[in-house]
Amino acid sequence: MLLQIPDLLSPEEVAEARHLLAEAPWEDGSRTAGHLAASVKNNHQLPLDHPTAKRLGDLIVDRLGQTPLFIASALPLHVLQPRFNRYENNGAYGSHVDSAIFPVPGTALRVRSDISATLFLSDPDEYEGGELVIDEPFGERQVKLPAGHLIVYPGNSLHRVTPVTSGVRYAAFFWTQSLVRDEQQRRTLFDLDVAIQALSTDHPGHASIDGLTNVYHNLLRQWSNT
Repeated sequence: MLLQIPDLLSPEEVAEARHLLAEAPWEDGSRTAGHLAASVKNNHQLPLDHPTAKRLGDLIVDRLGQTPLFIASALPLHVLQPRFNRYENNGAYGSHVDSAIFPVPGTALRVRSDISATLFLSDPDEYEGGELVIDEPFGERQVKLPAGHLIVYPGNSLHRVTPVTSGVRYAAFFWTQSLVRDEQQRRTLFDLDVAIQALSTDHPGHASIDGLTNVYHNLLRQWSNT
């Protein structure tokens, strides 16, 4: 499921993030890529242990926990600490699939990348190119969102970032391990949740709400892999 989540960060939070990122050191992004991905990755990345990465990453995770649309769609079990990249001077990232498992630095924990996410930190008119292109069953989807907006998509998707021919594109990216491994099951639960919320709004106290909510939780109980 590909889903846009608007305004994860406020304009003020985006401005603060941009100021911090502009002052931070950057390293060659290919250093963090796998063997195959490194050959098509041409960008810069903020060191994961830099204080700015930790500060902004904590802010993003906090906002995710306050965003019902993210919670309903991702059903998060673990969210990997967000990372930050910068594209400029024809920087791009060719077609690739994200790693299936990511280690959590400093721990024995491993996170399965059920869901990938990109948080745009530059507005579309600040740079040329830089579209996130995601392969879907019925063709490619090009994504270029306002700063502060998030896109989530299946972690097994083939995707790329087109060359940034002018300006600078800043973004955060991260992965989520869901309570429900199967993408179609997550989509079914999300659609059911949306329908329950709509029914509750349009017909408060309707007799079907409790029954549908019971179905939702029974399916979540059955499909959860925890």
